[in-house]
Amino acid sequence: MAEQIYSISKWDDPAKINQELENLRHVPIFEISAEEHEKVKAYFETKCTKSKALATEAKKFIPGGVQHNLAFNYPFPLAIERAEGAYLYDVDGNRYIDFLQAGGPTILGSNYAPVREEVKKLIDTCGPVTGLLHEAELLLAKEINKHMPAVEMFRMLGSGTESVMASLRIARIETGHKRVIKVGGAYHGWSDQMVYGLKIPGSRNLLESHGIPRKVLSLTDEVRPNDLDMLERMLFRNKFKGGTAAVIVEPVGPESGTRPISFDYNKEAMKLAHKYGALFIMDEVVTGFRVGLGGAQGYFGIEPDLTIFGKVIAGGYPAAGGVGGKKEYAGLMAAGVATGKHRAYVGGTLAANPLSSYAGYLTIKEIERTNACVKAGQAGERLTEGLRKLIAKYKIPFVAYSQGSIVHLECTGAMSFDASSMSFIRSALNLLSNKKVMVERKVSMEVMGAAYMANGIVTLAGSRLYTSLADTDEVIDDALSRFDKVFSTVVETDKGLKKKDMERYLKQKV
Repeated sequence: MAEQIYSISKWDDPAKINQELENLRHVPIFEISAEEHEKVKAYFETKCTKSKALATEAKKFIPGGVQHNLAFNYPFPLAIERAEGAYLYDVDGNRYIDFLQAGGPTILGSNYAPVREEVKKLIDTCGPVTGLLHEAELLLAKEINKHMPAVEMFRMLGSGTESVMASLRIARIETGHKRVIKVGGAYHGWSDQMVYGLKIPGSRNLLESHGIPRKVLSLTDEVRPNDLDMLERMLFRNKFKGGTAAVIVEPVGPESGTRPISFDYNKEAMKLAHKYGALFIMDEVVTGFRVGLGGAQGYFGIEPDLTIFGKVIAGGYPAAGGVGGKKEYAGLMAAGVATGKHRAYVGGTLAANPLSSYAGYLTIKEIERTNACVKAGQAGERLTEGLRKLIAKYKIPFVAYSQGSIVHLECTGAMSFDASSMSFIRSALNLLSNKKVMVERKVSMEVMGAAYMANGIVTLAGSRLYTSLADTDEVIDDALSRFDKVFSTVVETDKGLKKKDMERYLKQKV
């Protein structure tokens, strides 16, 4: 039997999962009972007093009270004092199993000692930043190329958002085309042109594109997840509207696989992009060095024109971003002052600083040494299987699935709405007709996230969990016992569709 080298041991049938998710959003909402909800609120009020005080004061000085979207949690953000391996410790001394893993970058586990100790030495000698060349930049670029041959050249930047911006400039220079096609629901950072169709396919610029002139978004297009026919229709239409410069995808599906895609989708999407003279950009911010050393591109067996990096690329340290690809494309970012050459202008004072570059290099070497991606994937799949058994045990309609170490636990279907259409008006009407229900299910999802946290489990918004090398069988067993406790309190509510509506819906589906 061939040795497993990627975190995903098998690719689940996306049609089956998507049908389960579609069914979930058409049944009544199941969440913790009102009595249990009071216990959860009491936990935060009595056990997290220091966090509450910090969060309350932070609102006076920080917009929204937090500096990062991941920190928003119901009923208030927890303040973390210590991170170690599989665990986080808050300022009140409470310990949590860490399935957030900073949103994905710490595949080795939080605050991984072998990398930390080497980074300390670098800080003692060189410091975190000089503004000039450091050997670690070269070490990192060579290490990436070693595992991802399509990344012949690599330019490190400060974030995934910046890297996407650079890649789109490259695509427009190379192709001479204007338009960009993304998959609905995918997240490619918060630049003006990419805050489009976030979370909900078909939402275009109707939900979160505030403060962005419509003209800026006029060259961004959105297609339905897993729909190659719609992608080709959009590519064909764009021939008469300035051409398509790039098709950009998240390789395991939009929003880190929240909407699973077929195994061959990326390969076929790349063929279509090339057929219409567009570059194919793979956003591996989440999957790069998490799915495997070869990234999702290695798992799916393709070589994208450009690859976007973030998260793991700096090992959980700041300034994690970069774009790489074939020399003829990545070379269009060549540095230099006022050269006047036809180049994509990119920059960043702290980009590729010694600390981030060296931490990234060390992290990839440690991933290779420890086989971290595979072990994290095995933990993720074990967690998923356990969650499925608990869902069956309590006869609740939740949906659990994974792409290796990226685990999804959908309890309300809040992320499963789809307003996709080639028609803006039709998309808008689809979205508006579901907006109230979407909000109701989102709130319920946040309540479930709070219940997990009150039972010692940190997740991403109550619906996504990242596993790491630190997640041993003992950690996973402990987590499942905590989920068991939460699930035992879940009841059907009077929110969402009533039973008669659910039965009517299911009959229609049959």
